[in-house]
Amino acid sequence: MSILVTGATGNIGSAVTARLAEAGAEVRALTRNPDTLKAPQGVRAVAGDLTDVASVRAALEGVDTLFLLNAVTPDELTQGLATLGLARDAGIRRIVYLSVLNGDRFADVPHFTVKYAIERAIEQFDLPATVLRPSYFMQNDASLQVPLTAHGVYPMALGKVGVSMVDIRDIADIAAAALLRRERASGALPREVIELAGPDALTGESAARLWSEILARPVAYGGDDLDAAEAAIARNAPSWAAYDLRLMLARFQSDGMLAKASATDIMTSLLGRAPRNYRDFARETAATWKQA
Repeated sequence: MSILVTGATGNIGSAVTARLAEAGAEVRALTRNPDTLKAPQGVRAVAGDLTDVASVRAALEGVDTLFLLNAVTPDELTQGLATLGLARDAGIRRIVYLSVLNGDRFADVPHFTVKYAIERAIEQFDLPATVLRPSYFMQNDASLQVPLTAHGVYPMALGKVGVSMVDIRDIADIAAAALLRRERASGALPREVIELAGPDALTGESAARLWSEILARPVAYGGDDLDAAEAAIARNAPSWAAYDLRLMLARFQSDGMLAKASATDIMTSLLGRAPRNYRDFARETAATWKQA
């Protein structure tokens, strides 16, 4: 029995791969460049690309369980649905899919509605799957060293409603546990949906105050200007991605990104501890910046 991990070279995929290997699972890591993959001992690198049907079909041979994580790209829907269809063709009845929180509500945000479309396919074809719906990743803010430390500005235009950010290490822990639970079960388990969110609802102002405390220097919120946010993102990303994220930030400002009240309790039960909070993430990140 083996588990195929897609997106194995990213932050979440590599963490899931490591946790599965630690648990003694037989793991295959899908990568475009298997010769360069840095993976734990015992993990088998498998050549493949989610846009190359033949390579995915070959990678799925002999696989019992699939972790489906596909990156935000212009053809994300094609990649996700094709991989899901190939898994059905291969008779795989153990799936964990990484979706997104509020995918069913944020229909105007491309990468949200794509993930919800894949969720609908999982439901329509009655596939035994765990669907994980994480909130905005805390680790996205690890890229903010320059604006925070050099300019004293928290630049993410989160608005005033609140975003329950989640630590990707908690996502990886819960994803690995779900994969192992399905892999080790005697048969297909029922479909389930799990919301993943941290215990804190961060606004732009509260995030700035927290960073000011952690860094021991004044940090101001950059404000809700979406034109400025899109332009800043576009300096390091394609224009389609910058606009996608602008639409996401607009929904954060109007609706927030808040999980159900029960989400923290469910995560605590699954993790065996409380989910990580943003303050601890910020403290660890600031320490890393100082060491560097």
